[in-house]
Amino acid sequence: MQSSLHHSISRKSSTGILLLLLAFPLLATYFAQEFYIGLLSRLMIFALVASSLNLILGFGGMISLGHAAFFGSGAYVVGILMQHGVTSAWISWPAAMLTGFVLALAIGSVSLRTRGVYFIMITLAFAQMLYFLFVSLKNYGGDDGLSLAQRSVTGLDMSNDSNFYYLVLVICTIFLFVLYRLINSHFGRVIQAIKENETRMEAIGYPVFRYKLLCFAIAGSIASLAGALLANQNMLVSPNLLHWTQSGSLMVMVILGGVGYLSGGILGAVVMLMLEEILSGYTIHWQLYLGIILLLVVMLLPNGLASLPQKFMPIKKPQEDQA
Repeated sequence: MQSSLHHSISRKSSTGILLLLLAFPLLATYFAQEFYIGLLSRLMIFALVASSLNLILGFGGMISLGHAAFFGSGAYVVGILMQHGVTSAWISWPAAMLTGFVLALAIGSVSLRTRGVYFIMITLAFAQMLYFLFVSLKNYGGDDGLSLAQRSVTGLDMSNDSNFYYLVLVICTIFLFVLYRLINSHFGRVIQAIKENETRMEAIGYPVFRYKLLCFAIAGSIASLAGALLANQNMLVSPNLLHWTQSGSLMVMVILGGVGYLSGGILGAVVMLMLEEILSGYTIHWQLYLGIILLLVVMLLPNGLASLPQKFMPIKKPQEDQA
C-alpha cells in the first residue's frame, strides 16, 4: 500500500493512453469490430466508479460495502427523470451527481460516527435498504428494472456508439484528473493523514469528521455520475446495481488494482471486466476460473497490480562512507 502522501502520474504514459483511446473507435470501425467500442465505454465507466471507491477506501481508509447505493441511485435518477419526460443530460446527469452527494452526506453522517466492522455493516445496511426500496417501486419497473426509451440528449447523436464513447472518455478523463488533483491537494493530504493516524489529526485540531464526510460525499457524487453513464450505456436501469454484490465487485476491483494507488481503480476495473468477458466466452463456469486468477494475483501481489513496477524495481543501497 502507498505510504507517501504525494501521488504522481506519468505524463508520457497518460498522453499515450489517451491518444490510443481517442483512436480506438476509428480502428474498431475500420476492422469492423464496433462491439468493442461499447465494451471500452463500459470499462471506462467502471474505472470511474472504482476510482471513486478508491478515494474513500484507499486514501481515506473508509471500508464501505455500500458504494453501489450511489452507483445505482445515479442510474435511477436518469431513468426516473426520463420516464417523466426529462431527457436532457444537462439536467439529469447533474441531478444524479447532486443526488449521490446528498445521499452520501446522509449515509455518511450516520455511518462515519462508527468505526471498523460497524462502519462496514452500516454502509451495507443502507445500500440494501435502497435496493429493496427500488425493488418495491413497481411504477419504475420493480425487480425487472426500468428501460430507457433513448439515451440522454446532449446535442450529439447519442444513438451512435462512437459519439457516446467519446463523451464518456471526456467525462472520465476530467473526473479522473479531478481525483488526481484532489488527492494531491491539501484536502487530500489531510484525508491520507487521517487514514494513517486519526487520533493524532484530531489532537492537532483538524475536524476529522467533516473531512471524512466531505470525502465520502465527493466519492458518492462521482459514483452517481458513473451510474448515470452506465444507465445510458445499457439503456436499462436495474436494482441489481444497488445490491451488495455490486459493492463487493467494486471493492474487488480496487483491491485487485491496488488500494491507495492512483491507477488502482482503473487497473482493477479493466482487468476484472476483461477477464469476465474473455472467460465467459469459453466456459459457463467462468466465475470459478476468475476467482482462481484473482486469488493468485492477491497472493503474488498483495498490494495489487499497480504495485507491480515497484516489486521488480531494484532497491538502491546507500553508498558506504569512505574512510
